[in-house]
Amino acid sequence: MSFFYYRDDLPADLDLGPVVAIDTETMGLNLHRDRLCVVQLSSGDGNAHIVHFPEPRWNSPNLTRLFADPGVTKLFHFARFDLAMIRRHFGVRCQPVYCTKIASRLTRTNTDRHGLKDLCRELAGVEMSKQQQCSDWGAATLSEEQIAYAASDVLYLHQLWARLDELLAREGRTELARACFDFLPDRADLDLSGWPEEDIFAH
Repeated sequence: MSFFYYRDDLPADLDLGPVVAIDTETMGLNLHRDRLCVVQLSSGDGNAHIVHFPEPRWNSPNLTRLFADPGVTKLFHFARFDLAMIRRHFGVRCQPVYCTKIASRLTRTNTDRHGLKDLCRELAGVEMSKQQQCSDWGAATLSEEQIAYAASDVLYLHQLWARLDELLAREGRTELARACFDFLPDRADLDLSGWPEEDIFAH
């Protein structure tokens, strides 16, 4: 297992394959107030690539190209927030998308525990630490602990994806999940446009 640390962008020659696990770290959870600080990625090979943005402005053509590539599936946990942050900061809609949180909600109806830490414990046998979750991601330099934490958020998503796909097929909800995943970029756009909590489908 290795961590690769970059500032502002991925290397131009880096190929992360057809399914890339992605997560973000931000200054907070307000889409309009808080800025993006870190994007972490993994191809599922046990390695994590950490892109750090210590300044509010940056140039990331390689990362932007990856986000916009329709031939690459972007694998998230709670994609709704990450997609909105990526849309706001990079100006692109990530598609196609897979969200392990939605897949868990559609299949693991025997529990209300759908957080990444819960899924890693129950489906991958991995105990995750959330100690660095609220640390300062806008710092000029990330600590080793922050980098390790950021990496952990993407290192196990491919394992969860495989297990959750099995559960979706078992429960006959694969197509329903795909419809939910396809709608996620639009849900993120609604969040950015001022409908963060309102259910537009309600009476």
